[in-house]
Amino acid sequence: MTRIATSWLVYKLTRSPLLLGVVSFAGQIPTFLVAPIAGVWVDRLSCRPLMAACDIASMLLYASLPVAAWLGVLTAWQVGVVALLGGVANVFFATAYQAYLPSLVTAADLIEGNAKLQGSASAAGIGGRGIAGLAAQAVGAATALLFNAASFVVSAACLLSIRAEPARKPARATTTARAEILQGSRFIARDPYLRPMTIYSTISNMAFGGVTALVVVFLVRVIGLGSAAVGLLMALGGIGGVAGALVVGRLAIRLGTARVLLLSALGAGLSGLLIPLTGPGAGVAFYAIGWAVDAVGIAMGSIIAASFRQAYCPPSMLGRATASMRFLGFGSVPFGALAAGGLGTAFGIRGALWIILGIDALSGTILLTPAMRSRKSLPTKPKAGQPRRVS
Repeated sequence: MTRIATSWLVYKLTRSPLLLGVVSFAGQIPTFLVAPIAGVWVDRLSCRPLMAACDIASMLLYASLPVAAWLGVLTAWQVGVVALLGGVANVFFATAYQAYLPSLVTAADLIEGNAKLQGSASAAGIGGRGIAGLAAQAVGAATALLFNAASFVVSAACLLSIRAEPARKPARATTTARAEILQGSRFIARDPYLRPMTIYSTISNMAFGGVTALVVVFLVRVIGLGSAAVGLLMALGGIGGVAGALVVGRLAIRLGTARVLLLSALGAGLSGLLIPLTGPGAGVAFYAIGWAVDAVGIAMGSIIAASFRQAYCPPSMLGRATASMRFLGFGSVPFGALAAGGLGTAFGIRGALWIILGIDALSGTILLTPAMRSRKSLPTKPKAGQPRRVS
């Protein structure tokens, strides 16, 4: 709801594609700016109260937009500031969200738990876009954000209703934040599994940022589709995410987590190469198949990687390890979007998609390391002699 409603709001206020891009960038850049320090505080604090505080902060931020609109003082710059600060709250929430799950379920249930969370998130992504459109049409883009603000209240209430006693104890601050950030970064850089996963995620998400920046223009201007058809095709990504979440657990049991991770990364990249083949009429099937299969692979890979990280990393390091991987992985998305603009100008929209999706297809080969290829399933802890705590 946030992305759709704020985009419509900025465009309605300014009619400026440039400011629309600036506000979108403001909402995405906090991952790159604050993820490392978020990891430190997630390791130092209890996750549940931290997530609830992020929800309340987000509620206040997004509720301020319709209030300003009613008072006649709303500007695009306020929307940008809200997007930036809301993005900061989201970075802290998402990092704590990943670190909190191992406190609630056993290691054997992590894949199932992450699959249910990923599936519900994908379903919410589909529903959120539709609700945002209906609400904006019914009451206006600014007032529609009240529904978004209310959703954060519901989230906080759900979190505060949890009665399970967390097994994870927050780490005590014994060094500076900078030293703790470096500990998390070194742990990722020295590990034979986390290091290639992080590099792959960085390149793949940069490509994803580029594709999402171009795909609507590609479908409308190059292929000539209407808004309804574009919306339906875009929804296939969410449906693919739900499908991936439904099958990943059974595949992991049958094939092993390492093999499923490799299969999902390589399969997602190759299926994406169908997208630039999209044409009018029946040629739209190339996009539908490529986008849906790509989404299935992304969902499965995300679930396996998150479950592995939660079981593998020392509890005192989990927040920083998660934040370090998100810093590079998700922090690359806005830069992929910026690069896509330049490639689109130089080579045309279809040509830029070939380049970006070609890079994405090759990125999966980064995971073909000896450590990954030699195993059926990923380990649940570092091998003997590998330090679990980095100094």
